[in-house]
Amino acid sequence: MQGLMMDVPLMISSLIRHADRCHSDTEIVSRTVEGPVHRYTYHDAHVRSRQLARALSRLGVHNADRVGTLAWNGYRHFELYYAVSGMGAIVHTINPRLFHEQLVYIVGDAEDRIVFFDLTFTALVEKPAAACTGVKHWVAMTDRAHRPQAAIPGLLCYEDLIAGESDDFDWPEFDENTASALCYTSGTTGKPKGVLFSHRSTLLHAYAISLPDTKGLSASSSVLTIVPMFHVNAWGIPYAAALVGCKLVFPGGALDGASLYRLIEAEAVDSTSAVPTVWMNLINYMQQNKLRFSTLKHTTIGGAACPPAMIRTLSDEFGLRVMHGWGMTEMSPVGTINAPKGKHRGLPADARFQLSLKQGRPLYGVEMKVVDFEGRELPRDGKSAGNVVVRGPWVLRRYFKEAGGNPLTPDGWLPTGDVGTIDADGYLQITDRSKDVIKSGGEWISSIELENIAVGHPSVNEAAVIGIRHPKWDERPLLIVVKRPGADLTKEALLAFYEGKIAKWWLPDDVVFVDELPHTATGKLSKLTLREQFKDYQLPGC
Repeated sequence: MQGLMMDVPLMISSLIRHADRCHSDTEIVSRTVEGPVHRYTYHDAHVRSRQLARALSRLGVHNADRVGTLAWNGYRHFELYYAVSGMGAIVHTINPRLFHEQLVYIVGDAEDRIVFFDLTFTALVEKPAAACTGVKHWVAMTDRAHRPQAAIPGLLCYEDLIAGESDDFDWPEFDENTASALCYTSGTTGKPKGVLFSHRSTLLHAYAISLPDTKGLSASSSVLTIVPMFHVNAWGIPYAAALVGCKLVFPGGALDGASLYRLIEAEAVDSTSAVPTVWMNLINYMQQNKLRFSTLKHTTIGGAACPPAMIRTLSDEFGLRVMHGWGMTEMSPVGTINAPKGKHRGLPADARFQLSLKQGRPLYGVEMKVVDFEGRELPRDGKSAGNVVVRGPWVLRRYFKEAGGNPLTPDGWLPTGDVGTIDADGYLQITDRSKDVIKSGGEWISSIELENIAVGHPSVNEAAVIGIRHPKWDERPLLIVVKRPGADLTKEALLAFYEGKIAKWWLPDDVVFVDELPHTATGKLSKLTLREQFKDYQLPGC
């Protein structure tokens, strides 16, 4: 016997419709590429999204067609999220930090019919435009006064495109499992692969990240969306914001410390999310200028392991509630958030801090376990490290166009590529990426732990650890460091800093100081690049 409840499909269009009906006057604020700060409301966004949907229909966009975006976080990008998916097409967010060849490949593989781009990326678009023969129109996301004079075939202007359209557009209903958005992995191994989200998976993910133990969003929140909308849909925040009706603040392309601080203060932002590299720059700016936050209370940090020193600085010096998070593109992306349980209230301060360093507990909907190399589940004791595998309603089951074959284990779990432990309360702690763990004499050394200790030194700005070939031990750790400006730090002093913090055999064999470390298009440390740069490096005594 089935239940007797209405069968109403979960539609992305229902989010913006709900925000219009219940939070019509709540602000969406955008720092624009053109210069001025743009302000309007959820009602305005809904009107313009319907106009855009009509314009796309006029241009021949049909169900399941892909519409690409090369854009920063802003109100026009927000409108594209809802117009494209709402009409039954698929919004394909493209990372503008990719190489030319990757851009051409991704646009071609996705078969984008139309690509929208911010003015910042005009020169970036000019080069691949001729090679992307499947694209019928390139649309500059600006008004007529700022329309670029560029040699781009089929060039249109965003504001001209929607200016003559009516907002008399009824969002269609269809199967909630219909594809809604497409995002490609960063392609660290082989070609980038497409992750195809559905309306259902997106709505469920939005519900989950709005809960008190995750982002804790509400209609009274003012949220700065620092995570790029081209990076796994800004971790789902543009959807969750409409779901709860919070104020949305978009930073555009200005992600430096000064610009972010001014925006946070000007818009009374109380919540945000960002990767560690963004926070590193913001912390440096605030410390150099002796600044404090007046409204910001909460931040989620993910995308890469957050160094303990950064969590302590943000919580102790700046008074923020810092929540570690973990996930991946294939998980929409949020898998865990670190929120304490009631029983943790009475823990000593140091014990609470140690707990905060873990990546957190799975959101409801995400199942997770650690397994050995034979696929056998390991104990949830916080000590047994193994490969992390996941499954759930917003977890990938196949890549777009079946790229790479079946990614799942025989029993239906997705290997994440991370190595970690899970304790009895369900808290995940990532100890390394499976390809980054250092194998020395048959034992594993965690590169993440060595990096976290290094970043805890007051003279270290950023650090990375990679394995270097060793004739006796197979691999040994090499520590690569960026010093803080003006810092006087020697190899000997830094290695001495490890004393008492790790087993002696974990100690890096050498230290190299560099001006900067390479990062991927999503802001993560690129250890692939480092391994290539140091592939011929000779450790002392070898």
